[in-house]
Amino acid sequence: MAVAAGLTVANIYYNQPMLERMHADVAGELVTYVPTATQIGYAIGLLFLVPLGDLVERRGLIVAQCLGLAVALAAVALAPTGALIVAASLLVGLMGAVAQQIIPLAANLAPPDKRGGIVGTVMAGLLCGILLSRTVAGVVAEHWGWRAMFWLAVPLALLTALLAALRLPRSAPERTGHSYMGLLRSLRGLWREFPQLRIATWIQSCQFAAFSVFWTVLSLRLEARFELGPQVAGLFGVLGVVGVLAAPIAGRVADAGGPRRVVAAAAVVTLASWVVFGLWASIAGLVVGVLLLDFAVQGSQVSNQSIIYALRPEARSRINTVYMTSMFVAGGLASAGATAAWHLYGWTGVSALGLAVSLAGLALQPLSLRSARRL
Repeated sequence: MAVAAGLTVANIYYNQPMLERMHADVAGELVTYVPTATQIGYAIGLLFLVPLGDLVERRGLIVAQCLGLAVALAAVALAPTGALIVAASLLVGLMGAVAQQIIPLAANLAPPDKRGGIVGTVMAGLLCGILLSRTVAGVVAEHWGWRAMFWLAVPLALLTALLAALRLPRSAPERTGHSYMGLLRSLRGLWREFPQLRIATWIQSCQFAAFSVFWTVLSLRLEARFELGPQVAGLFGVLGVVGVLAAPIAGRVADAGGPRRVVAAAAVVTLASWVVFGLWASIAGLVVGVLLLDFAVQGSQVSNQSIIYALRPEARSRINTVYMTSMFVAGGLASAGATAAWHLYGWTGVSALGLAVSLAGLALQPLSLRSARRL
């Protein structure tokens, strides 16, 4: 499950270190919005496809989405214009949401006293996919061009489908009594019923927005300030793997009963990372900042998921839908805002945006701690 989650989610992030090369190859500014389109597509997939995990057998659903992902990746590789690349990237995001079918499956199969650690392990695989995807894409784009990366991703998606078909257990959904439309309608009820879900979603949306602001414009920053190409941008993903260490640790802390303290500490560290980005205008500053940012965001993610997965076991896919859809909408808006800030105000504007969303996440921490005391 960790391998499948990593291989599928990687497709959402290949474009980020290659963005400067894509922009140079395809006329017009529209192609710079490819990360935004991909994340919005991911949010749509979370909203309309992930709830199916509470209605149909999950293994078959995962295989089908992986096959659809292979088709979408080939469409990006073939697209001749910025508009078609953006449209195909939306489809990549839509089908790439399959990663979020895998995490609720892991939570369902795990014993309650080990759920945080097991979800943390699967999340570690997913995080490796997020971070190392940038490294692989940067190297491939540097030597063979950005389209080659998407062609390479096609057989990887097909391999993931085969891996899922052979290795994942069949998982019959819980009896919910809902039709598909009923499942979608129930999302609002879950949001209204659980204040813990609302607070965790708001906090992680701010965390992921801070994360997306940085990674969206990193390749543009490296090219403009340091004259460095996509290979170096991708190497920052290797640094970010330190965030993977946060996932199992945060999961074990969550199992011991203290996820909200991890979330609060992570919000402080995220803010500190953007202070570093804004004040330390060198490669060393970027390195230190990305280590802080990735560790904080991933630790917060696993801790918040341990909170929401305990709310209603038979509705985990839908709870994950509410949480992750909101998070990726925030990420998509943050990517768009970061791109606009870059074009208008450069790195200063990007840093100000990162600080603003980090402060918003920190300001929400008292709500989280109060909700813990009421339980």
